[in-house]
Amino acid sequence: MTEISNGRVVAVCAAKGHNFSKPPLLSIRLIKGLGVEGDAHLGEKVQHLYLQRKNADAPNLRQVHLIHKELFDEVGDKGFTVKPGDLGENVTTEGVDLLGLSTGTILRLGDEAVIEITGLRNPCHQIDKFQQGLLHATLDKTGPKLVRKSGIMSVVLVGGDVRPGDTIRVEPPQGPHRPLELV
Repeated sequence: MTEISNGRVVAVCAAKGHNFSKPPLLSIRLIKGLGVEGDAHLGEKVQHLYLQRKNADAPNLRQVHLIHKELFDEVGDKGFTVKPGDLGENVTTEGVDLLGLSTGTILRLGDEAVIEITGLRNPCHQIDKFQQGLLHATLDKTGPKLVRKSGIMSVVLVGGDVRPGDTIRVEPPQGPHRPLELV
């Protein structure tokens, strides 16, 4: 399996409540099969309130939310100010094309934590409540296909602490590339 080491963790965030934004922290602890310790989305079963109403017994494929800092720069060029944690992500990254990863890609965060990419975050109207027009700014079209840029979701395979400045090592899965779908 090919390993690419070209990214870093810019910020880590968590919040106990189901708030839209999450405050940046000095470190977060990932717990195998559950998510981010102390975060509202921690759990084996789905914790996202809307998805919980649809099927509370569904597995939690959204244990750790990642967004690339490059998105903040892009929406900044459109007049928006977005900082780490503002869009509810747990890990802000830099130097990794998160949206181009294959489903099943492994990310090694720092020295301990290992996560597996499960799919795309579906941006919701709450983004516009944060800053009017921001939802549209996080979307693009490639031909007829809508491109959602508001991050990716993952599950924790190996727990551990993650801090700003940690390296991100990318391990693509074996087999053909599987584009990220909404989870």
